[in-house]
Amino acid sequence: MPVAGPVEALLGVTLLGALLVFLAPDEWAGKLAAAVSLVPVAISLWMYTAFDGVGNALLADGDIAFESTLGWVSLGRYDLAWHVGLDGISLPLLVLATVLTTLALVSSWTPIDERQSQFYGLMLLMEASLIGVFTALDFLLWLVFWEAVLVPMYFLIGVWGGPRRKYAAIKFFVYTNVATLVMFVGFMALVFGLGDSISTFDLPAIAQALGQEGALGSVAGIAPDTLRVVAFALMFAGFAVKVPVFPVHTWLPDAHVEAPTPVSVMLAGVLLKMGTYALLRFNFTMLQDVAQAYAGVIVAFGVLSIIYGAMLALAQQDLKRIVAYSSISSMGYVILGLVAFTPHGFGGATFQMVAHGLISGLMFMTVGVIYNETHTRMVGDISGIADRMPWTVGILVAAAFGYMGLPLMAGFAAEYLIFQGAFASPYIPAAPLVTAAGMFGIVVVAGYLLWAMQRTLFGEYSLATDYDVSRAPVHDVAPLVVLLALVIALGVDPGLVYQMIQDAVNPLLPPGSAAIVPSGAVGDAAAALANGGVAPW
Repeated sequence: MPVAGPVEALLGVTLLGALLVFLAPDEWAGKLAAAVSLVPVAISLWMYTAFDGVGNALLADGDIAFESTLGWVSLGRYDLAWHVGLDGISLPLLVLATVLTTLALVSSWTPIDERQSQFYGLMLLMEASLIGVFTALDFLLWLVFWEAVLVPMYFLIGVWGGPRRKYAAIKFFVYTNVATLVMFVGFMALVFGLGDSISTFDLPAIAQALGQEGALGSVAGIAPDTLRVVAFALMFAGFAVKVPVFPVHTWLPDAHVEAPTPVSVMLAGVLLKMGTYALLRFNFTMLQDVAQAYAGVIVAFGVLSIIYGAMLALAQQDLKRIVAYSSISSMGYVILGLVAFTPHGFGGATFQMVAHGLISGLMFMTVGVIYNETHTRMVGDISGIADRMPWTVGILVAAAFGYMGLPLMAGFAAEYLIFQGAFASPYIPAAPLVTAAGMFGIVVVAGYLLWAMQRTLFGEYSLATDYDVSRAPVHDVAPLVVLLALVIALGVDPGLVYQMIQDAVNPLLPPGSAAIVPSGAVGDAAAALANGGVAPW
């Protein structure tokens, strides 16, 4: 296998760009960072067009795209390696990360007016870490990138955030760092339980070993079956904080409210997807039997997150808090889809990661543009700004309808797929009723978004602050237009990413399940691996 490829190019360009931006004068930093970030966008889009992976990267039948391996270091009897590659689950998230980073950088030009070279350098450093998270296939390599994301995010919130920025940054760091420790203990228990059969931290090797009956032994007197359950619980708890899932969600609203808008865009659009991506990769791929056995407990966390997050959003007055709590609700849908163990459940949950990344990023970015002009985010302080900021308001309305699941927008496609998959799940107790409870969250979403828009956007003009509201600059509106176009494009044609997603999740289906065979080049290669077929999207 080659030791260098597009993934290494992505990481190299982004890290080199971050260094250049750190050294650049403040007046050039923003433009330079945006220009540098276009290179990873171009590489990731080329990877999307040239993608030839088949199946799931962690399973035996998977053919990993853009794979490269290089021996790294040995720790006792365990060999660590530089092992990276992509499949239909990770590639859409990689493209999401690169595109959203560029748009967030452009949206930073107006609000960020101090220590700019440091801000933009940290943003690119965070992008490099995210690229590593979605491409690494060795556990300790993946863990390095996973933890590396925390460092720039901590400083971005703690230095450029709001009045309570230090509290929010420390809370974010402590919550997520402790969660990583809990997850690490669970995963290492599995590795030690595999004993001499594993001498590597390679994720595909570990996943395939765990799939073999009798491969897992006892650890510290804990029987293999119990060890699987304990490890699953520890990993689930660790990743649930990052998602976040109720009740370990309390760090998120504080982080969003205090973070500058471009950082909120990255936090909601990409960083939260790290948690759901890891849940799919580790819990629902490596320990499927445990997930199926405890599906009732897991789905309860998902549905509670949907309803509780929506209800909390309904009670907020700050536009940023409204969008922040709605993210908790939206991530609950991902949990609902994953635990269904059906073709559209897995596929819809993964598609929701991409759709929510675009829509939540658009919502936060639009709220930020309004704040740039009004200098307030409180619903009671703003009224009737539609005629003064028509482009921004029109895009906010469109984004809100996307959040509500308006047909022909990405949010509708994702939620429909999840509901279809969950409704027919053989593992979720009382699946139709549980799915209906989850669907009720859409009603609450419509309630708080329509209420907030009616109060702030329409009616007689009123503003509590002493600022002259006018149309936003072109460089503030342009990223909004691009994001909205992407939301509509994926809503009109979900197959732009859903085919490769379905190809990667089909191997995760329980034996006897009917897989969905994607059409096109990916589907032709995957057809021989499918058990049967129903019509694709």
